[in-house]
Amino acid sequence: MERALNFTQREPLVVVVLGPTASGKTALALAIARRFGGEIVNCDSVAMYREFEIGTAKPTAAERAEVPHHLLDYVDPLTDVTAGDYARQARQILREIALRRNILRESEQRNALPIISGGTGLYLRALLEGLFPGPQRSEDLRNKLRGRAEKCGTERLHRILRRLDVSAANRIHANDVPKMIRAIEVCLAARQPSRRSSPRTSRLNMTELWQQGRDPLQGFRILRLGLSPEREVLYARINKRAEKMFDGGLIAETERLLAKYGEQARPLSSLGYKQALQFLRGEVDRESALAAAQQAHRNYAKRQITWFRREPDVHWLTGVGNNPAIEAEAMAIIEQKL
Repeated sequence: MERALNFTQREPLVVVVLGPTASGKTALALAIARRFGGEIVNCDSVAMYREFEIGTAKPTAAERAEVPHHLLDYVDPLTDVTAGDYARQARQILREIALRRNILRESEQRNALPIISGGTGLYLRALLEGLFPGPQRSEDLRNKLRGRAEKCGTERLHRILRRLDVSAANRIHANDVPKMIRAIEVCLAARQPSRRSSPRTSRLNMTELWQQGRDPLQGFRILRLGLSPEREVLYARINKRAEKMFDGGLIAETERLLAKYGEQARPLSSLGYKQALQFLRGEVDRESALAAAQQAHRNYAKRQITWFRREPDVHWLTGVGNNPAIEAEAMAIIEQKL
């Protein structure tokens, strides 16, 4: 288990800004950082990758210069980052921010407020609640599963996962091949008995193992702020954002990144880039690619809403993050906790 930080005063506060895509998480996180002298820790899996800009809706260069950002633009496009990788690095950053806070005078301590912002629910859960100690990767099995997906389609992998672990299949989208492969790998490994495992343990699926072996974040007080706009407002923002991405050069950026890294670049399978890639291949026209990107983002938002509703102790804010009333409500909640 991770050792708690040894503070003489009460544990430092960590603010988490969560919610579906296009709900205004970045705007709210920046407003909080400006008000309380905070530092933002990115929790968006695609925004971690360098050179992927337009399709990730990252903070602008000016915003990044104004407020310290962590775990943004630091991963090579050909590198795979797991939830465990992210959690380890994010926890280290939280500890560093907390240690800086600990040496400040009490009147200055709010000037080192860590703010976690992003919509990748699995990464957030790994950071806050911990991951189970999963089995080692099997490249042989992974290659077989990738081949199965290429030959038979990703739905075949999703059906295999559903037979092994219904809960995991409900959480993981059928197009998310890396996560499906890892989940299947864990499920199959869990069914293999070892000298250290009981017959019952060897029959556990990934979801059950997750519940058994988690290592939650310690040494911090966690304040979760959730953005919950009206569905029509959210969908309108999603559609407008996708249109802005396509008008702002998403296709040209995708073409450049494809030429530089090939289709092995992890973020090219993410929303927006995937549809731009289909256009470049001649599979769809531009209008259809945009419509498909908008629909895919709306579907993703639905899954995010379902996921985040399971998060504990969330202060839900009924609106978007750049609404002054929502900002004021968030600031008031934070003031009570500092």
